[in-house]
Amino acid sequence: MAKKVAVIGAGLAGSEAAWQLAQRGYEVLLHEMRPDVMTPAHQTGMAAEMVCSNSFKSDDPSSATGILKAELARLDSMILRMAIKHRVPSGNSLSVDREAFAQDVTGILRGHPNIRWVPGVVEAPNPALPTILATGPLTADPLANWLTQACGSKRLFFYDAIAPIIEAESIDMAIAFRASRYGKGGADFINCPMDKAVYDRFLDALLAAPRADLHDFDTPFFEACLPIEVMADRGWETLRHGPMKPVGLDDPRTGRWPHAVVQLRQDTLAGGLFNMVGFQTRLKWGAQQEVFRLIPGLEQAAFARFGSIHRNTYIEAPSVLSETLAVKPIPNLWIAGQLSGVEGYLESTACGLAASVFVDRRMKGMDPAPLPMETMLGSLLHYISHVPLKDFSPMNAMLGLLPELPEGTLNHRAIKKAGGARALKLAKGQACKGRAMVSLERYLTETGANP
Repeated sequence: MAKKVAVIGAGLAGSEAAWQLAQRGYEVLLHEMRPDVMTPAHQTGMAAEMVCSNSFKSDDPSSATGILKAELARLDSMILRMAIKHRVPSGNSLSVDREAFAQDVTGILRGHPNIRWVPGVVEAPNPALPTILATGPLTADPLANWLTQACGSKRLFFYDAIAPIIEAESIDMAIAFRASRYGKGGADFINCPMDKAVYDRFLDALLAAPRADLHDFDTPFFEACLPIEVMADRGWETLRHGPMKPVGLDDPRTGRWPHAVVQLRQDTLAGGLFNMVGFQTRLKWGAQQEVFRLIPGLEQAAFARFGSIHRNTYIEAPSVLSETLAVKPIPNLWIAGQLSGVEGYLESTACGLAASVFVDRRMKGMDPAPLPMETMLGSLLHYISHVPLKDFSPMNAMLGLLPELPEGTLNHRAIKKAGGARALKLAKGQACKGRAMVSLERYLTETGANP
């Protein structure tokens, strides 16, 4: 009989981990409380539901996310494969039709002969069963409270926000225009241009609009996903240098960059819905309708979903987790995904895949074998498990997490002379990717962890 393992949570990390273990011949008990018990952000009971944006970030092969995608492709990530299958136009990024994507992932998991779907809330894992806990930042209180007590540690929190989604037919294309920044990836975004007077009027309304109450004023916002109005609080020009930056977008009516731009990214393959890029918000719903209809081209906007805010949970990874995601004080338990302290859809997926590799090795009586730090995934897991606790917060994949390249790898002076700082950054990213893939191949060969 196949050995049993449990995965709690069918989000991106849990879905990836369950599929990887099932493919390796284990009998997987996949626990998911939705749709019987919903979270403040989810809307369905499907696996891998994307509740915030629909983007797996940049496809630039020399970026941190580009390197991580290359690693996931080599490790045969089911989630990455389904994301590519259901991608929608979004310039140089990988964005998906989130409903079709989740339906496909759900069908794969429910149809797998080695996966048994177990509904209901899990209050504590079975200590006799190897278990990956991938319940995400909206972990139900009974399980989160058990984890806090069992680890002798406290939970940490941050506020996360969701951006509105607009019905495409309600966008005035006599005002808005299609383009990608600097023409990269085709005319994949809808752009709503603003002159200075319109921008100033929009900022006045945004800053004055009523906001949804927060239940815990000591909980911080996540810096990488700040509500649009919180960014505006930091200065009048902040949005023009953030989600509303106009650079690289020529308005066809003027031939020039607008003063500011609101971008809309396709949310479904059919093109019927678009989400407001970078416009996650905690404004009250009525205020969202009033303020966001001040944006040129959105005067008659029909909202398929308003933005919202919710509190997310993550653990004290440096005190709780090893770099193989094993929970130090609790045998037979691994934590993956956003609950572990990584941030982002792609990072959560990678974390779930890594956990499956580590569990597989444990089940075979082998050493845990952490991933090499030269890989993007290995550096991310090393960071969350080793950073000083006082500096710990949710972390995305970043080139800065990787070890420095050996002296002499790049001729900095020649590269800068030929192409400037941008060329040097590109060359460094390409070198990091090459080193990461060599390190990953060596790891797979030495550990026998080939997918």
